[in-house]
Amino acid sequence: MWLKAALALGLVVSTGVSVPDIEGGMQRPFQVRKGGKANVLFFVTHDCPISNAFAKEIARICPEYAAKGIGCSLVYTDPSLTDEQAGKHAADYSHGNYPKIVDRKHLLVKAAGATITPEAVIVDAAGKIRYRGRIDDSFAALGQPRRPVRNADVRNALDDLIAGREVRAAETRALGCYITP
Repeated sequence: MWLKAALALGLVVSTGVSVPDIEGGMQRPFQVRKGGKANVLFFVTHDCPISNAFAKEIARICPEYAAKGIGCSLVYTDPSLTDEQAGKHAADYSHGNYPKIVDRKHLLVKAAGATITPEAVIVDAAGKIRYRGRIDDSFAALGQPRRPVRNADVRNALDDLIAGREVRAAETRALGCYITP
């Protein structure tokens, strides 16, 4: 219930949250680069089959929208995952040239309100959460893939933001594996 209220109010996250990536650099995934429109945080786990099933779509979205002012970060939610394990997973699933972060203290999970993997959160240049939910409706239910995809939710939300419109569906229900504390 609070989620709908927070989204309706345009919940603002701290753009100053800084976390290390698996390469040893520091990232501010809620801070949109100068001249950019928004950032997408894709919350994933290495051992969730549905999360892994979305790897190709994440790897398509990030470079496709980068030229349109959209930044991407892949956020692993398992605090026990090593940077090496995350790097191997990212390589095995062909994740591209975007930051990979292991959210060991769940700073990003808590700030974004993520509860499921995979789940996408889009933050605009003002730090407002503009979308939270599924990447698309590829799964009708657990273990029930849907083809063809009818709703490309993240793409639709990004297209709305790029066009200067309000996001038509600011929240969708993600389907996958629960993020454990």
